[in-house]
Amino acid sequence: MIIMDVVIKNGLVFDPRWEKPQRLNVGLKGEKIAVITEKGLTGETVIDAEGKVVSPGFINIHSHSDKNFKGQGYYFETAESELKMGVTTLVGGNCGVSPIDFKEYRDYINENGAPNNYLGFMGHTSLRAAAGKQDRYTPANAGEIAKMRDFLKRGMESGAIGLSFGLEYAPGTDMEEISGVCEALKEFPDALLSAHYRYDADRASEGVEEMIEISKTTGIPMQISHLNSGICFGRAKDSLEVFHRARANGIDVMADCYPYNAFSTYIGSAVFDPGCLEKWNAGYEDLQVAEGEFAGQRCTEELFNRLRSENPDIYLNAFVMKEEEVVEVLKDPFTMIASDGLLRGGQGHPRVSGTFPRVLGRYSRELKALTLKEALYKMTTMPAERLRLRGRGVLEEGAFGDIVIFDYSVIIDKADFTRPALSPEGIEYVLVNGRPAVFDGKVVNKKLGRAL
Repeated sequence: MIIMDVVIKNGLVFDPRWEKPQRLNVGLKGEKIAVITEKGLTGETVIDAEGKVVSPGFINIHSHSDKNFKGQGYYFETAESELKMGVTTLVGGNCGVSPIDFKEYRDYINENGAPNNYLGFMGHTSLRAAAGKQDRYTPANAGEIAKMRDFLKRGMESGAIGLSFGLEYAPGTDMEEISGVCEALKEFPDALLSAHYRYDADRASEGVEEMIEISKTTGIPMQISHLNSGICFGRAKDSLEVFHRARANGIDVMADCYPYNAFSTYIGSAVFDPGCLEKWNAGYEDLQVAEGEFAGQRCTEELFNRLRSENPDIYLNAFVMKEEEVVEVLKDPFTMIASDGLLRGGQGHPRVSGTFPRVLGRYSRELKALTLKEALYKMTTMPAERLRLRGRGVLEEGAFGDIVIFDYSVIIDKADFTRPALSPEGIEYVLVNGRPAVFDGKVVNKKLGRAL
């Protein structure tokens, strides 16, 4: 009899490609699943998953974990919080912001380990800064575009998965600049684009159309970032129609979303330029300071103007979206679940600690907006397929041992807008590359991840 390294016994094993969970035992040897069977197994470490769901590890296609890199003492604060909610693989470099030296970050993870496996985009806004383009309200010139192409090519050769745009953060970017930078991706047939919309609220459909046009023009698949935070202002229906029409016409566009009606970004960004509150039909009281001296406080006009002038890097949480439309976006068959998460010193938005358990607990179990199968598919198999990750996001013999074990009857997010770093309830075990990272609800190893 072969002795497994890890055995998960008596669990309700649920690969989202199946119709329902099956009571099975899972044996892991090394970093991979060796066997899934009804028969008993012997292992050095045995986890009794009686009554618990055994799922593929969650794949977060939109994170900002790499923004902690060199920005603070602990490079993996966001990544560890994601691990606690079951994320075994995450994608950074979103919304146009990434490390410029992708090789440096990749090598750091592979030499030191990380809480989760990592993939990353190169960020267009970061490329702009590296190329010397300082004015976010004007397009880059030919020389700056050429420099961006060089940085992008270098990043792709080091293992980046594509290019992300933050069009709302660099509103001067025009289609000539976009197309010019994307020229560097022609050598990389598996490249993916992602984009943070240029327009939201009353111009939401226009923003979605632009991202579709980028994909059509470049011929590169497009992942629309946090679709809910661009269109859930009374514009979800119209914008989703634009989205589905593009797919019906053969354009490879998909999206991600998070289960909250408040977005978060830094106060000095173009997002908060004059006129933003009017277009959102909101007031200063709908803006909450997410970090720093005034963390947890709602804004007044005076506090908003003071922070925007004196502390432009401070994050705000903006409670401006319609909850019923957020649910509509979550349910769409072409959206996957993602956190858009970032923590700094335990402060930020609760999505970085609560997204995945919130979808499973609130939106699946309680509200029945998604079946368990649908929710898990959006968290595992669907993003794995989008990212062309072989052997992840599934439970089968030979697949990597990225696994989450949770109690569906109790799983729920605990993080909120005053305590955004609180760990969820109901996630008991997380395995990364075949070894336990979370055991009995506690982090036991935060160095099992690697750059993929």
